[in-house]
Amino acid sequence: MLKNLKIEMLRSDVKPAQIAEFLNRRYATIIDKLNGHYDFTFKEALKIKNEFFPEHSLEYLFVGDDEDDSKKKRCKIS
Repeated sequence: MLKNLKIEMLRSDVKPAQIAEFLNRRYATIIDKLNGHYDFTFKEALKIKNEFFPEHSLEYLFVGDDEDDSKKKRCKIS
């Protein structure tokens, strides 16, 4: 689940349908990718960032929740 991307989509009023049309992908495919069922390709991520969110980094937009959790686990100090 791409929390930061979804937040920025809400802030900028970017709809999944706009991304689907821009990438020439099915709406359902974009929804599946936004919900973490499948990953965006690097090319797709770069296109989305450049077209809709040029002010943000790829790392910020496309870090997944599972990656956040694994960082927390690795950095845990006992």
